[in-house]
Amino acid sequence: MIDPQLQYKVVLITGANHGIGAAAARAFARQGARVFLTACREPSPYPGEELRQAREKGIGGEKLYIAMQQQPLETVLQEIHSQGGTAAGWETDLGIVDHIPALFGRCEEEFGPADVLVNNHTLDHLDTFDPEKAQPGNKWFGEFPVELIGAPNVDKTFAVNTRAYALLMREFVIRFLKHAKTWGRIINISTDAAHCHESNVSYAASKHAIESYTRSAATELGKYGITVNVIAPGPIQTGYMTPEMVTNLEHGVPLRRVGRPDDVADVIVFLASEQARWLTGQLLYVGGGWRMHQ
Repeated sequence: MIDPQLQYKVVLITGANHGIGAAAARAFARQGARVFLTACREPSPYPGEELRQAREKGIGGEKLYIAMQQQPLETVLQEIHSQGGTAAGWETDLGIVDHIPALFGRCEEEFGPADVLVNNHTLDHLDTFDPEKAQPGNKWFGEFPVELIGAPNVDKTFAVNTRAYALLMREFVIRFLKHAKTWGRIINISTDAAHCHESNVSYAASKHAIESYTRSAATELGKYGITVNVIAPGPIQTGYMTPEMVTNLEHGVPLRRVGRPDDVADVIVFLASEQARWLTGQLLYVGGGWRMHQ
């Protein structure tokens, strides 16, 4: 068996209360890493009872996706603890600049300075340049409302998806050098639709910027022993895909299924492992071949 040499490493993961982030937390914990998790739960447009019913039914769509986003971080922490793993966390809004150094401070108080940073959190409020698509009642795949692009959504999306990623990397490096460390990993999560995403234009643009940040950071930080890579997941079922969407997407995926959070989590762990020591500045598409011909 290949040893990724992650035992006792300190791994800081954002957006870790559900989906890919939670799967990554579990995967690192299984390798003996000490994981510090963070997440931010936005106010839900639906009452708690409707979200509970959505979770019970398990049918993908807007309500199930929001229900998954509303999962307390404590749920993931308890799961890791029950399996003998080491984990702690703090729910906070990374769109607030001062919360970023505070997050690293809490991680250090709990486990020591981070060896691995996984930037996974995301804000995804659909917007468009097309006024017709933004008409009241028009929804993406009949599920998700789309608004006309405007300053509030652009500013908030970039604050959370792009600025926070950059400042998290900055804080990681500052503390890395302060503690005279020589081994580090930064893994950013983008999307395979970063180059163009109809009806989700600000989200796509914010993720495309992350890919540029990743390459720049990899170029500048290699001399310190830090690798920086970015993963672009394909269609991953994190609750938002309706059965119709799943059926449509499966026909376009060479491996003939949509992805699961674990499919991405395992690649995240690989990029943090010793086996990935010669990889930096890379964009990895993890989507079952979904974008291979596009």
